[in-house]
Amino acid sequence: MTAVSTFSASTGAGAVVNKSRIASIDIMRGLVIVLMLIDHVRERFYLHMQVSDPMDVPNTDPALFFTRLSAHICAPTFVFLTGLSAWLYAHPSRGGVRSPSGFLFKRGLFLVLLEVTLVNFSWAGSFGTFWLQVIWAIGLSMMALSLIVKCPRWAIGAIGFAIVFGHNLLTPVGFQPGEFGYSLWTILHDRGFLLDTGALRIKISYPLLPWIGVIALGYFAGPLYARTTDAFARRKTLVAMGLGCLALLLVLRGFNIYGETLPWVAGETALQTAMSFVNFTKYPPSLDFLLLTLGIAFLLLAWFENRQGKLMDVLEVFGSAPMFFYILHLYVLLILYQIVIAVAGPNHGDLFGVDHIWWVWIISAALTLVLYFPTKAFARFKHSTSMGWVKYF
Repeated sequence: MTAVSTFSASTGAGAVVNKSRIASIDIMRGLVIVLMLIDHVRERFYLHMQVSDPMDVPNTDPALFFTRLSAHICAPTFVFLTGLSAWLYAHPSRGGVRSPSGFLFKRGLFLVLLEVTLVNFSWAGSFGTFWLQVIWAIGLSMMALSLIVKCPRWAIGAIGFAIVFGHNLLTPVGFQPGEFGYSLWTILHDRGFLLDTGALRIKISYPLLPWIGVIALGYFAGPLYARTTDAFARRKTLVAMGLGCLALLLVLRGFNIYGETLPWVAGETALQTAMSFVNFTKYPPSLDFLLLTLGIAFLLLAWFENRQGKLMDVLEVFGSAPMFFYILHLYVLLILYQIVIAVAGPNHGDLFGVDHIWWVWIISAALTLVLYFPTKAFARFKHSTSMGWVKYF
């Protein structure tokens, strides 16, 4: 979220983002953006090797499994940091307190509109089925948070914890199409078609309820980045949070107690056993999924504190203009794929796909380099302009 701080012009190769911004947050966003790019390249050029949710361990190549697994950190990190940044918006560094409700609602509505227009078109180059995915989920979560922030902070934390730790109890609840409650439950918890007619098809890919819990926890954690919080104390707290999440995961998952509908099993090899252990449901994100991804995110946030270097500068640039990068990379992938189809033609049924997952990483590395320059230019423009609408990107 752009409200973390402001931009001021400065010189030097890596000085696109004003250091009054919280660099570790932008660096963290930048890292997950790069991981997201890899996953979206996979969906464009390796879709003939599809993965299920959770993944089919015995029939999934380990390189593909861990490529997909690395992208799992993206959505929880984005949503958590959105909540955290909402707290920072409400408690600006210059002092005073302001309500974030209006900004959250408008920003959330803007994201929902982006999802059903620019984002949906970017996936197929046309409007057919409307896939309501991560941007839709973040947008609605922000709109929900715009109401939740009216509660005391302790209540916001309680709501977040109750949803994140309790929503797996709702797994047995289900509705069939046409039954009363099906539409609401499809939006909140069960992935499926909200509407499926000949003229209009709407598919809920990101059930909403767990993400409301994550964004509420992000807001609850906001004081970690208050101007009065000591950086060393913040790092200690983040490390404790990260290790706590991973330790709880080891217990819950190790004994298959709670938090994931698919139990882990011993595989034919140690690697397959490890893959089974970290094979979690993303749609909706199970408790174990969130413990793993947020646990890693907390440790990385602690590690990024006061980190410097060219790599950190690059990640910080990506993280300072995330929505611009998100839309840009989707359309670059759309155009690139259409060019490849026109030149080489499909080689896997109706699809074109590369022969090995290594090519996904190579293409992603090249696109990361190419997209850095327009993202850097937009970040400079975004943080220096007075045009309010630009801040939404």
